[in-house]
Formats: sequence, C-alpha cells, structure tokens
Amino acid sequence: MSALFTPFRVGSLELANRIVIAPMCQYSAVDGCMTDWHVIHLGHLALSGAALLTIEATAVLPEGRITYGDVALWNDATEAAIARTLETIRHWSDIPIAIQLAHAGRKASTELPWKGGSQIASDHPNGWQTFAPSAIPFENGQQSPVALDRDGLTRVREAFAEAAHRAARLGVDAVQLHCAHGYLLHEFLSPLSNRRDDEYGGSLENRMRFPLEVFDAVRAAFPADRAVSMRVSGTDWVDGGWDIDQTIAFAQALEARGCAAIHVSSGGLTPAQQIPLGPSYQVPLARAVKKATRIPVIAVGLITEFEQAEAIVGTGDADLIALARTILFNPRWPWHAAAHFGAHVKAPEQYLRSQPRQYRDLFDIGH
Repeated sequence: MSALFTPFRVGSLELANRIVIAPMCQYSAVDGCMTDWHVIHLGHLALSGAALLTIEATAVLPEGRITYGDVALWNDATEAAIARTLETIRHWSDIPIAIQLAHAGRKASTELPWKGGSQIASDHPNGWQTFAPSAIPFENGQQSPVALDRDGLTRVREAFAEAAHRAARLGVDAVQLHCAHGYLLHEFLSPLSNRRDDEYGGSLENRMRFPLEVFDAVRAAFPADRAVSMRVSGTDWVDGGWDIDQTIAFAQALEARGCAAIHVSSGGLTPAQQIPLGPSYQVPLARAVKKATRIPVIAVGLITEFEQAEAIVGTGDADLIALARTILFNPRWPWHAAAHFGAHVKAPEQYLRSQPRQYRDLFDIGH
C-alpha cells in the first residue's frame, strides 16, 4: 500500500492522505479582500484530491502585507470576502482548509511579482512604512524599517490573535503561522536581522521569544480542538545566520506549547543566501526536525515526482509532503499519483466520467 495515500491525523484533523497544498500568494486581492480570482484558484485546488488546502499568506495588519495585492484578515470587510469565497468552495468540496497568518516585516511594501517585485517607498502610491525587529533593510539601498517598540510588539501580537478569532468564525480547520522566508517572525529568529539589545534579541532564547509569544496568543485565540501549526525556514543558507540546530530548538519549544505540526522550508531572509537547489533539497531539514521531535513534520520544495514523494513519506523523512508550484502546473497531481500507486482519491461526481478505463477504481465519489 502506498504510504503517500495512507490517512494521517494532525491534532484532531483527519487527513485522507499525505499530500497538502502549500500556501501560495496570488497578489490578487483588493484592499485585502479576496476577489473572484480566489474562488477560481482555491476552488480549482479544492478538487485536486489533496488532503488539505492552505490559504495563502494572509496579512494580520495593513503594513504586514507583502504587496498591496495581498489577502488580509484584519477587519470585517476582509473577513466577509474570505467567507464568500469559502462558502462557494465548501458547497462543492469537503477538503479541509487551513489559513496561513502572516506579517511581512521588512519585506513588505513591494510591487507585484509580475511587475518586478521591487520594494515601494513609503511616500509612493501603494507603498507604506515597514516594520521589523531592527532597523536593517532587506537589501542595501532600501528604506530602513522601523524597529518595533513595545507598543508595536503588542499591536502585532494582538493582531495575530484577532485574525485567529476571525479564522475561527470562518470555520477554517487549522491555522498556520508564517515564520519563514524572511518575514517578520523569521526576522526575529535570525541573528542577521535581529540586532536588538532587549529581551527579544541576542541569545537564541531571546530571539525565539516573540515568535513563541505570537504562537501562544494564536493558540489561546483559536479553538482548542483545531490545529495551530508553524511554517519555518530551516536555515538562512548563510554562515552566521539561522540554521538547522536553532530550528530544532525552536521546534522543540513549539512542541512543548502544543504546536500541531511544523512545515519546514528554508531561506528568504537575505539576498546573500546560497541555496543548493535541486529535487528534495529541503528534505534533509525536515528529516532533522522529525528526528528531534514527535510532532508531525511537513516537507516541501521541488517535490515533483510520484516516487520521490512516496520515498519522503515511506522512509520517514517527513509525515506529509506539501506541493506548491507543482500543483499549479498540474492541478490533478494527486489523481495521477493515486493512479500510479493503485490508490484511491476523491473526485467530484461531475468528473467521474473522466476516469480512465485502466484505473476503474481510482475515484471515490466526491463530497
């Protein structure tokens, strides 16, 4: 039996298989509100046969958006827009849905990727002042972020908790906190971006303090029977930066606080990173965290082939695999993987006629 298509449990969340859809920013919101594009995009992926669909990085504050096109969850209007999108998706699919809550920190206020992605100055249209642990820009020549003071830390922490309250009202099945890719929570972790001289900077314990406070606030705000997980960068890929040993210490601290799962990515903190790109290049990071903890671990990054994904789960390198660009390119990847391994996958009744004759037992009936 294929390990990739065995059920799995994350907290109280029952997953039909080991394939999850990673959060993927679409930069297509208006004033933080989801649009019809999100109905199309998320609705499409909800029919993929994956076990879990994760909504893209969702800003908890206006200044926490990566771009002016980011989805947000900071007021009634943004909540209502997500509610409308979810209502449509849930009418046609029962796939569990998670949401990633995020703050972009010093990497905020940027142009849309297909328009260059460069940072927009605070005094220009579609730009704003950025905030970070320390007043160190992401790249030389960029406007410096403002170092968060105590009131700022409180504002951010409370914004994450309030977004979690709203997510609970929306009925999402899980929350993931974005502590990777050089965004605010990751910026607190890394000694390259955190040069504070208070209790939030310096030692590893101090650098972990604010991300753990945010986790605790979200865990307290979200229903106890629903999962809260964390996405991390396992390394900055830079000497003297955040690394896998520190990641393991952070994962162990999260485990002690009731974190339901940890999603291990990497990089994003500095342009100086040297990433050894290749198939499964981040899997060793996930393996190291899994070896040192007992919480479910999700591997991600250039996972494209069926046997590759099967090996990651089957050998115990990770409990689940996450797909991003792969499933955008091939939105029926789980269908094809199930056919390859002789497994079953859920499909909507409207698509049952597409089942190839050689795979007569491929489809389970939809919702």
